[in-house]
Amino acid sequence: MLPLVGDIDVMCHQSTSLAIPRGNPPPIQLPAEFSNYVKVYEIVDSHLPGYVYLVLRYLLSECSDDDNYNYFETEHGLYLTNLNDGRPTDETIHGPALLKDLSHISLFSVDSVRCTRCLSWPPQAADWPTRHRYHAWPDSATVDRVVSNGCDVVGAVHRQCRHDKWMSKRQWRLSFSRAEIALLNSWMPVQQIVYHMLRFFMKTKQLTGSDASEALSNYHIKTLMMWACELKSSSFWTYDLKLVRVCVELLHVLSVWLSDAQCKHYFLSSCNLIDNIFGAELTASQLMSIDEPWLSTWFLNSYIQKCSMLCPENVSSLFSDISTNTKLQSAVSAVVDWRINTALVDMWRELQFAEFFIPAAVSIHTLTAQSWTSRLRRVDFRVDFRVSRKVTRFFVVCKN
Repeated sequence: MLPLVGDIDVMCHQSTSLAIPRGNPPPIQLPAEFSNYVKVYEIVDSHLPGYVYLVLRYLLSECSDDDNYNYFETEHGLYLTNLNDGRPTDETIHGPALLKDLSHISLFSVDSVRCTRCLSWPPQAADWPTRHRYHAWPDSATVDRVVSNGCDVVGAVHRQCRHDKWMSKRQWRLSFSRAEIALLNSWMPVQQIVYHMLRFFMKTKQLTGSDASEALSNYHIKTLMMWACELKSSSFWTYDLKLVRVCVELLHVLSVWLSDAQCKHYFLSSCNLIDNIFGAELTASQLMSIDEPWLSTWFLNSYIQKCSMLCPENVSSLFSDISTNTKLQSAVSAVVDWRINTALVDMWRELQFAEFFIPAAVSIHTLTAQSWTSRLRRVDFRVDFRVSRKVTRFFVVCKN
């Protein structure tokens, strides 16, 4: 009911550009989404873990006979810039993204993230697929799926390099967004709920911000959850289903990370995500002082009561007297029942927006019928929306 979705991130890569790990041979076959003429850039490490440069190495040209590509080697030295030249005037810079306000047609704004596609799993994260996992998360099938999807490279500059005239225009960052989506979708419901609650708590308490150099970011919370899912047994999540207990323990883990100034990137073992965060010691102390009674009270006052305010008056009025467990249970049950009856309407509203946005994107960008036909064949348009114990399926029909 309090979704904490501030925007929609849309990662966009050009069909004429491709990134490959340094030293890899150029590909001779590419997915149908790529053009018949492709520039291939080598991924070159910078002096900072996770941050790289893209150097033009090959030119690919598709053969008309067998759909394979011929390649031509180019001289080294041409770096791909991370700037999005010629952006529309209604878009603003937001980290590695261009923020476009679509509030007049959707509940959310849209961040367009320019990236360069890499079809291979990067050697910088070579130890991730093979490291020992004591609790079988992620399982081998998920690991294989993650690795087969490769990664992306987004135009982002490390804060230490933002004032360097050369690096600020040419630095990129390895992005594991595809991998993270696959991993988060493999979580148990309780893990997804804990992740949502931690994010809401950190944002409400103003412990996360948009500038990671001055505050914790949502990415720290995501990293905390991915490490917890790998390192904690299933009983940690399911024993008595004590949501508050799990959240308190994870907040204490985050406190230790802040005190030690160490937050290891989930995929890049050499990358530390906590680097001179302003006010880290104070934040660590605040997190360590949290216990279950305090967090339970906060959850009731700051989350459940906010949910009730979205309900009709006959539901929200029940919270005027929650002096006993029975009255509290009745009030919360009324909120849940109301939400079950209205959730499908909200989902349908966003599906209508998607129906508008997809053809709008096709009309704006230069796309070939071949590339979009190929992509649409791989899209599953079924939206499974589980409410309570019932499953309702929507089918979106794409028409020419």
